[in-house]
Amino acid sequence: MSRNTKNILITFGIGCIVFVIGNAIFSGFEFEDSNELLINFTFYQLYAFVLGYSNMYFFNYLEKYPWKEKEAVKRIVIGIIGSIALTLVGLFFLRMATALFYNKQSFETFMANESYRDYTFGLWITLSIVITFHAVYFFKKNQEKKVKESQIVAQTQTAKFDALKNQLDPHFLFNSLNVLTSLIEENPDKAQDFTTSLSKVYRYVLEQKNKDLVSVDEELKFAKTYMSLLKMRFEDSIVFDIPEQASNPESKVVPLSLQLLLENAVKHNMVTEKNPLHIKIYEKDGLLIVENNLQIKQIVKKSSGVGLSNIMQRYQLLTKRKVIINQQADSFAVAIPMLTKQITIMETKSEHNREDAYYRAKKQVEEIKGFYGNLLSYCIVIPFIIFINYQTSWGFQWFWFPMLGWGMGLLFHAFAVFGYGKSWEQRKIQEIMEKEETYNQNKWK
Repeated sequence: MSRNTKNILITFGIGCIVFVIGNAIFSGFEFEDSNELLINFTFYQLYAFVLGYSNMYFFNYLEKYPWKEKEAVKRIVIGIIGSIALTLVGLFFLRMATALFYNKQSFETFMANESYRDYTFGLWITLSIVITFHAVYFFKKNQEKKVKESQIVAQTQTAKFDALKNQLDPHFLFNSLNVLTSLIEENPDKAQDFTTSLSKVYRYVLEQKNKDLVSVDEELKFAKTYMSLLKMRFEDSIVFDIPEQASNPESKVVPLSLQLLLENAVKHNMVTEKNPLHIKIYEKDGLLIVENNLQIKQIVKKSSGVGLSNIMQRYQLLTKRKVIINQQADSFAVAIPMLTKQITIMETKSEHNREDAYYRAKKQVEEIKGFYGNLLSYCIVIPFIIFINYQTSWGFQWFWFPMLGWGMGLLFHAFAVFGYGKSWEQRKIQEIMEKEETYNQNKWK
């Protein structure tokens, strides 16, 4: 539906409402015949059209002006004063045209009969509508501001998360090459086996680094493969204890978290035959724990700062649950949350999501069409009911019951379709993010 058609329907609806209110206050719907009723209704529609369109144009003109946030009061004052001025001018010319062309009065007679009381009803109606429009306008502006702020936060979080994930690829490669360099010097045959296994492990790194979360089973399987690389270098100097699979197959962790923790343990502790490093992986209270005996190296190479801090930052962006670090006199343990309840999944660039977006949009269009059909029916049926009531039993004005009842239903229908309820902000965020084809990472708790 075009903007112009929508504005015509709005002004027609306003004209019907003002027709009912005006006649209820001033004449009590006492018409001599249906022709007089029709003329009266037409005049109300004419006034609504002229005054409504002039105020809409003025309102749209103000909306295009780049108002600053602190100028909200100024915007309201200018809008109300401008609407009052437009209404007074519009009412004057409409009343003058009615007197000169319809009532066949002279201009002098028209001016002599004019009184400020003739403008009070029009001003009252206009002020009521303008205040309502401003209330809705600033409510929407405030909600759109929140949407933009939420979108910026989401995009910033996504960018941070992607940056953290992109650290993993070169980090793993460089550290593995350092291990390979050491093996070449110590045992060339093992270095060759290490290279073969490294290619398989690195493939996993490339496959998983673009994912936000992977299953614990996948991560445990990869950890075993990575442990085999470490065993090639340290042999019996390192001992592993790792479960075959997770207790809950649906549980997930951030990818390569176990690899980073295992690497961290080897980097910061002595690994010798005399003092073997024992690393144990186990579950407890919804956490996946990597624990090792503490035998800190006296001299540690300068850290890249990627390992443990990377895991903590990625979890911080995904969930409120914290990574727990527990250092005792003889042990060091890191517990990472196993995430099982999905909060949000937003995937883009997939046919499935595009189809979902299409059907959601189609459903929204059908709801909007249904509302305007309801509004048009209301504007046609209610005046007809008033006419029937007037012709049959005007002493008992029963038309108020369907008019108010249906009007309330129409109001709630508008809230549901156009989204001025509690879920508006969330749906608007989703709409904007879908249109721009951005994505938000999986969030779990």
